[in-house]
Parts: sequence; C-alpha cells; structure tokens
Amino acid sequence: MNALAARRRHPAAIAILLMLGLLVTGFAYAAVAPQQATAESSTAQDVTAGKKLFQANCASCHGVNAEGRATGNGDKIAGPALAGVGAAAVDFQMGTGRMPMRAPGLQAQRGDVQFTQDEIDKVGAYIASLAPGPAVPSEEDVDPAKGDPAKGGELFRVNCAMCHNFAGSGGALTRGKYAPSLMGVESKHIFEAMESGPQSMPVFNDGNIAPEDKRDIIAFLKSVEDTPQQGGHALGALGPVTEGWFAWFFGLGLLVAAAVWLGQKSA
Repeated sequence: MNALAARRRHPAAIAILLMLGLLVTGFAYAAVAPQQATAESSTAQDVTAGKKLFQANCASCHGVNAEGRATGNGDKIAGPALAGVGAAAVDFQMGTGRMPMRAPGLQAQRGDVQFTQDEIDKVGAYIASLAPGPAVPSEEDVDPAKGDPAKGGELFRVNCAMCHNFAGSGGALTRGKYAPSLMGVESKHIFEAMESGPQSMPVFNDGNIAPEDKRDIIAFLKSVEDTPQQGGHALGALGPVTEGWFAWFFGLGLLVAAAVWLGQKSA
C-alpha cells in the first residue's frame, strides 16, 4: 500500500494522466470528426453550387443576393426578396415549374420543370442559408397512407375550399388570379404550399395547421383523386356552374331541336 501511495504521489503521475486523457480524447475525435467534416463540407458545397445556379437563373428578378429587385415603375417589384422563405418555397416554385417564371404576369403558372431535383435542392440550400425558413418535408410528413382523410376533409372545407373548391378542383379569384386545381399535385408540393403560401395563398404554419393535420389534408385530396365517379362524368367537379351550363346547352338545345323537328313534321 505504501509503495502504491508513493507512486500516486510521484510528480510524473499527473503528467501521465493528462497525456492519457489527451490520447483518449484525440482518438475519439479522430473517429467522429471525419464524418462531421464531410457533412459540413457537403453542405457548404451545396450552398456554393446553389448560389451559382441562383445567380445564373434567378438573380435577374430576385437580385444578385436574393434581396429582391424593383422594376423601375414606382413601387412595383419584379421579384421579391427571398431571405426567410426557406427551402420549401424553392422546392415548390421550381419543382412545379412556376419558377423561373416564363413571362411577367399576374400569377406564375405551373409548367415544365426546368431543373433536376439535385439542382433544386442546391438552390434551396443556398436560400435556406440566408435566413431561417420552412424546410422541405420528409416522406413521412407527406405520406397520405398515414393520414386521416375524414379529418383532412373537415380541415380542407374549413381552410381551403373557399378558394380551391370543395373537391380541390380550383376556382377563380379577384383581379384575374385563380386558385389552381390540386388534383395530380405531388404530396410534398401540397405540404410546401401550405408552409410557404405562394401567390395569393395565406401561410398555414404549424401554429395554424399542425404537420399531422397537413398530412390529413393531403390524405383527403388523394382520396378524392382515387375515388371513381359513380354518377358519371364529374364535369370538372366545379359544382352548379358547369352542371347548369351543361343543362342549358345540351338540355335546352335538345328541346329546341325536338321542337324544330316536330314543327317540320307537322308542316
């Protein structure tokens, strides 16, 4: 015991313990640091590549640093500032072909996608690096199989049907704008639209509609897509407008044609 105690009190004991601690810490860092460095490097590369893509394809409207750009006509804006819109807005706008916008107009229309998903992700990484904003949802967040279509239908009718129609078929808005049809739209783009509020659409953040409720709305819309029209042609599912037009044009037309035919027969 005395010999052991003497070794503990040896002046070199503290130095040896410090060296051992440093060696253990160094080995632990060496095992973990390469993965972290790779992830950080990959993110930095994505941001850099995304900035180049942005400046080549988007800066003419949104500004070189995404600060927005005025048209020169008073207070009209060619492209809004993008700091804070998040990667979700980028994925929605570019993933649905709305951006880059083909021509100035009241509303960006859905079109052919001009970029690969990898390029869209890199532009999103650059925009997300400017300021915090909504991220691209995960596959689980937008999986309609995990949602409740009945609850989603209630939420949709309360929050969305006044613009997008009770069946998600879209509808007209003021000043030449419109709420697009939601049929055939990817689940993640529906989620991203609720998160980012494109065009005239309000933003439904997690405080307004929880992520689980957004998934329920997606489940409802997909159930509408998959439900067969038992009553025949849906006429766009636009309600009494198209139904009334059909009745007047074809129903009244048939009656007029029958009256003309009967008149000719009796003559």
